[in-house]
Amino acid sequence: MKLIATALVCLLLAGVWPPHVDSKSILVSSSNCCFSFVERRIPLKSIRCHRQTSSTCSYDALIFQLKGGRQSCALKTLGWVRAHLQSVKPCLPEIG
Repeated sequence: MKLIATALVCLLLAGVWPPHVDSKSILVSSSNCCFSFVERRIPLKSIRCHRQTSSTCSYDALIFQLKGGRQSCALKTLGWVRAHLQSVKPCLPEIG
């Protein structure tokens, strides 16, 4: 009988456990985070716009949308990245 009571308590606790407590990485789309970064300077003429990674990502970085349709991530601590921020406009939010 104690085993059944213990199992029921565990199921109840699992059911009321807030999902954001331990699954933050599951809720963040991987397209909003960067896991590898360019270190070499990207030429300004190759960049269309930039956007910030999500605040829940492991790294504070920027995602550069390049003119060929590709994206590149760069850490905001690099000097050339900070300089590019003054010249490159932010990307418009995606709709739908």
